[in-house]
Amino acid sequence: MNIASWSTHHTPIGPFTALVAADGAVIASGWTAEPHELLKVVPAALTPTELRARDELGPVTRAVRRYHEGELDAVDQVPVRQRSGEFIAHTWEVLRGVPAGKPLTYSDLAELAGRPQAVRAAAAACARNATALFVPCHRIVRIDGGLGGFRWGLHVKRWLLAHESPAGPSPR
Repeated sequence: MNIASWSTHHTPIGPFTALVAADGAVIASGWTAEPHELLKVVPAALTPTELRARDELGPVTRAVRRYHEGELDAVDQVPVRQRSGEFIAHTWEVLRGVPAGKPLTYSDLAELAGRPQAVRAAAAACARNATALFVPCHRIVRIDGGLGGFRWGLHVKRWLLAHESPAGPSPR
């Protein structure tokens, strides 16, 4: 039986829920209070057969709290588990190395992932990322400076980028 635990925490931009495998790896996360909404983005091979609600998820909960309190690298070492093809999986690894406060373009991401012509594939990696915040796809923007997309809404992406900006968050 594949059991995952979940917990929802209040953040300045709304409820944040994480689904965590028995070994502590995040398999899905995002700004929602509905764990079943997160299951939609978990690949079949990782989909738990049972979800168990918990008040907190230990290191995951602490990292989420610390990040929202301003410790922007608090989520960097939290383990995640996702499945996809080779390029997308590699791009998720590359995304984990994009520092807070230094957003990149989708073109930059494609180049860092070793395939400069694969801009659409890099964008697809962001779109398929099930572990928002821990794999920081919100740090990728369009070449014209536009926000592009974000599963959890552009208002969330805007807040995250402002929160990570060296100038600090701007008023809502």
